[in-house]
Amino acid sequence: MRQADDNLHSSDDASARRTPRASRHADARIVALSLSLGSAIALGFARFSYALLLPPMKQDLAWNFAQAGAMNTANALGYLLGALAFARLSRHAAPRTLFLWGCIATTLLMASSGAAVDTDALLALRVATGAGSALVFVSGGVLAARLASLSPKEAGFIIGLYYGGTGWGIAVSSVLVPLTVLPGAHGWRFAWLALAAACAACAIAAVAAAWRIDPGVQPMPHVHAQGVAQPPIARRRYGFALAGYACFGVGYIGYMTFIVALLRNAGLSAAVVSGFYVLLGVATVASARLWSGLLDRMRGGQALALLNALLVVATLVPAVVAHPLAAFASGVLFGATFLSAVASTTAFVRHNLPAPQWGRGINAFTIVFALGQIVGPTVIGRISDSAGLTRGLVYSAAMLALGAALAACQRPLDAAH
Repeated sequence: MRQADDNLHSSDDASARRTPRASRHADARIVALSLSLGSAIALGFARFSYALLLPPMKQDLAWNFAQAGAMNTANALGYLLGALAFARLSRHAAPRTLFLWGCIATTLLMASSGAAVDTDALLALRVATGAGSALVFVSGGVLAARLASLSPKEAGFIIGLYYGGTGWGIAVSSVLVPLTVLPGAHGWRFAWLALAAACAACAIAAVAAAWRIDPGVQPMPHVHAQGVAQPPIARRRYGFALAGYACFGVGYIGYMTFIVALLRNAGLSAAVVSGFYVLLGVATVASARLWSGLLDRMRGGQALALLNALLVVATLVPAVVAHPLAAFASGVLFGATFLSAVASTTAFVRHNLPAPQWGRGINAFTIVFALGQIVGPTVIGRISDSAGLTRGLVYSAAMLALGAALAACQRPLDAAH
């Protein structure tokens, strides 16, 4: 174990030469895969599992679609608060410490959701869970970027592995939730407890990986050759990428919140819907390899633009064709794409900002992402209440198309080169 840690942390050239290159790359992949269980906690369990819980909770608690969507809006509000808190906390605590406490908080809050049946209490818990998951996701993104810098030839793959870990959470949720939602009043509460147990199991491996990447030392200021600290890069310089990512946040969350309800309303069986969600999760995991080359090559907003455009297609398919094969095709394309859109922003930051500003850059994208997710579920939910779930997905696709157009306008920055 100590040998592996030295391989990851050491900057000594002689030591790096003694370690076989294939061995170092394999070690980095294993660490990235373990770290990715943090994204499984933050998004796979803490957010996307709710799509499976929405139908039984909506029926049991007599919600309309706007109320059901408000649960994910509350989660996104907490995510925004957590991202804002990260900006301050990261000045005093190492990323691995924030990652640890985020994992602990998210696990406990997921368990608490299994103890509440009041709508207001559930809303409050969704806010708090969002804040905890933001600490996990943002600090994990910083750690993944650091790990990628140690394997520059596989940087896109390493970053994709971290974000693709969300797929593990989606796949496990698609099996765990149907098995643990029991018949009778409030039978969905047991599913929250089962998801909390899954969070705890994933946290053990993810935190161990975080400790291997981050030595706990705060980064030194980036200094020019003249010895002058480099000022932060203005966010307006990557404003098109931020705007495109905000539209992505609105559009993708509408799909992920209501797709299960749409498929059930279309008459597809519970087994088909579970199969759809498993397939979506597996495709998300596979996306790490699929788009790694794109993330390495594209230094501007082209990667985010392309991925948003593919998501438009994936979102429109189930809105137009109510057939199991169409649903599976949509799930595969969506799963293989949407977390790579998230990874593309970390790749953009890594390509264009100096290393000491990676946390600041990733956090900026996280904030606009959270703002989009706050708007998405409630707005799409209201549209679905008045015009149907199909119309809601059409609006989601429109936002993704706008995001693609904005991201395409983003050019690479020259400040980091």
